Amino acid sequence: MKTIDKLAWIEIHDGRILSTRSKGRSKYYIPGGKREENENDFAALSREIKEELDVDLVEETVNYFGTFQAQADSHPEGVEVKMTCYTGSFQGTIQPANEIEEVVWLGYADREKVSPVDQIIFDWLKEEKLLS
Repeated sequence: MKTIDKLAWIEIHDGRILSTRSKGRSKYYIPGGKREENENDFAALSREIKEELDVDLVEETVNYFGTFQAQADSHPEGVEVKMTCYTGSFQGTIQPANEIEEVVWLGYADREKVSPVDQIIFDWLKEEKLLS
């Protein structure tokens, strides 16, 4: 089994989670991405968030949130994605940048619009009463 190692930023406001849709895609994804060689989690996550949303994560506020794993979207069966998630404050105004076409705030009712690993995260957030 192959595992894709990714990082994600969990930003929740008023019971809704920040999600993005890349150009040419129909599903929404929690913002983040893969680390480059020799990057630690914060360096990779902050780089990805800057590239996707044009905001800067505030390092001293970034905290581990959880790790979730599921079948990788748009990959052959047996390829899984492991998503290590963090929360944290940011500076700037969130806006779509580079490959991101749309930025949205999703509730639990939008669960079917996201990737399998994001669905697991949505379920956990709903259980914890963080997502409405």
